[in-house]
Amino acid sequence: MLPAVAMTVVSMVLTLAVVMMWLGAAVPWPVALVVGLGIDGGWLATLAYERRLAAQGDHSTGVTAVGWGFGLIATGVLVAHALTVEENAGAWLAVAWLPVAAKALWLVHGLWERTALTPGALGAIRGIQQDARDEAAVARARLRADAVTEETRLTAVTQAGARVARVQAKTARSLARAWSTLEAARDGEDTGRALTSVTNRVTPTVTPSWELPVWGPSDPVPALDAAPVLTDAELDRLVDQVRHSQTPALSYREMATRFRAAGHSASEVRLRAAWKRVAA
Repeated sequence: MLPAVAMTVVSMVLTLAVVMMWLGAAVPWPVALVVGLGIDGGWLATLAYERRLAAQGDHSTGVTAVGWGFGLIATGVLVAHALTVEENAGAWLAVAWLPVAAKALWLVHGLWERTALTPGALGAIRGIQQDARDEAAVARARLRADAVTEETRLTAVTQAGARVARVQAKTARSLARAWSTLEAARDGEDTGRALTSVTNRVTPTVTPSWELPVWGPSDPVPALDAAPVLTDAELDRLVDQVRHSQTPALSYREMATRFRAAGHSASEVRLRAAWKRVAA
């Protein structure tokens, strides 16, 4: 409000002074004073009434128009005086806009009042904005941490993969050299004679066939048929039979050894439980 008040006071003083100087030479000075005070008084009255309506949350277009009219009259007086004066006309024109500027400042102040908030509301808005900034900062920090973690993990995985690849390549080279050596030994002309000369002293009637391992695919071995699962009654009968196969009766360890040597199959838990049942 202070800029608008200051510019209004300056404009009213300037308008009164211009009216006194401009009309003082043509009419008595009391008349010029009344004219100047009339312009300033009308402007001040309309401004006060407009401020009262604004304080009540109301607005009057007519009062606003009258206030702008008084401001334009004051501006017109200043412009007319600047055009009629012979000296310093530019300086008077430079200050002729002050009444209109003062009225515009009051308009801006009214807009500010209609959008003004209480300290509590402003504090709540600041708190919300601060919370939003905090959440954004935390989210950015979390994203940066996740990115660094992922980069570290990828670097570690890449380095581990490179080490594994180097070890595999080194192992492959070692195996290739070893199998090359074996292949050269197997295909050599003197290998068979050297090995035969060594074994002739032990087995003079046998001519061994020296075949070194060959690098290549192998035939799968057929799986053995799984032994049938014994019931508790059958297991108890076999345990009792093995236990009393010798006098005196065998211990658990000897019984378990002969039980498995006979080709029977049972878990240790079931075999011990059967032993307890038979011994009881």
